[in-house]
Amino acid sequence: MAGLPINAQAINAQASPEPRLTGSTAFSLDHLPVKTMPNGGTSWDILHGTLATGETISIHESEQPAGTPPNSPHQIRHSEFIFVREGTLEFQHGGKSERVSAGGVIFVAYNTVHSARNVGDGPATYCVIAIGGDTK
Repeated sequence: MAGLPINAQAINAQASPEPRLTGSTAFSLDHLPVKTMPNGGTSWDILHGTLATGETISIHESEQPAGTPPNSPHQIRHSEFIFVREGTLEFQHGGKSERVSAGGVIFVAYNTVHSARNVGDGPATYCVIAIGGDTK
């Protein structure tokens, strides 16, 4: 992931298109660039690469302010775990709608069309861990 202050010993950039994650390190959102999403939310890309066991992984932290529109429904070609850290998200998938509050976890299966929106009075903050497939 270009531009991130990542420990060079932790990520061994080889000839493969994905950085190889070969060592342990820590990440702080304070040192990562923030991007603003089309719906007004913010996101921090934490890492992207390939684990020593071969799986690709991508991690980002996002925040949706109260009253913002949901992110657009999209289909993924990987698996995701979404850890809700603050607020309440409404997770829409497969014709269903489920609410998940702080401390809850959402699992998004491979090939799922889904969206998530903040349904609370304050910000909704969540961490997404994407594994395998198109984790970019």
